Amino acid sequence: MIKNIFKTILNTIPRPVLIRASYVIRPVLALALKGNRFTDPIDGKSFKTFLPYGYGTQRNNVLSPSTLSLERHRLLWLYLKNETPFFSKDLKVLHFAPEQAFYNRFKKQKNLEYITTDLNSPLADVKADICNLPFEENEFDMILCNHVLEHIPNDTRAMQELYRILKPGGIAILQIPQDLSREKTFEDHSITDKKERAKIFGQYDHVRVYGRDFFDKLRIIGFKVDEVDYTKALSNEEIERYCLTKGEIIPVCYK
Repeated sequence: MIKNIFKTILNTIPRPVLIRASYVIRPVLALALKGNRFTDPIDGKSFKTFLPYGYGTQRNNVLSPSTLSLERHRLLWLYLKNETPFFSKDLKVLHFAPEQAFYNRFKKQKNLEYITTDLNSPLADVKADICNLPFEENEFDMILCNHVLEHIPNDTRAMQELYRILKPGGIAILQIPQDLSREKTFEDHSITDKKERAKIFGQYDHVRVYGRDFFDKLRIIGFKVDEVDYTKALSNEEIERYCLTKGEIIPVCYK
């Protein structure tokens, strides 16, 4: 029943409304589901279960009741915390479509000059098109752009803009929905029906399914790309406790 309720909510209520409502709902969910089986590494809280999530086929035990993080958010948090200077060094950071799990925490970090951007998100400081960004060349030490590029018709132009505004030596983390069994990226702009798009691309507002050639496309743009499987640095017990996707690749891109 919970699974069907969440599916209906995700597919009928506009995202900005969901974001605002979540601030009221989260404390209630966290209290109701408190337990010891799963832990959200972002805030350290533990629960007897995580919530289901997905616009089409729903995944069980993936949405944290406290931070509303998904598998990719928790994996990225662990990587940033353990493998980068994100929490210790003075950095100018640009975050596209900022996720609720991160937004308030990153805003409070005194070491960061933290700027958010998006066309529609109520959490964005700067309303901007990723294909035509109002920032200077070589401006940012780090860029976070996670599960954004699959929404962008001209992703080549978006990648070029990300490369342009990143400082030499800077890091861009560009997570995407992954099907690493697929060699070539698939897109078909003739498919316009929302249900058909959701079936083929995973969400109605996705314009492609990336394959392994995603990494080579970034390299052609000019990035040095490390395909980081950070789950290999974690134990099976940690992967299960944090509800991570084993084998998920973090594209860590350098200029």
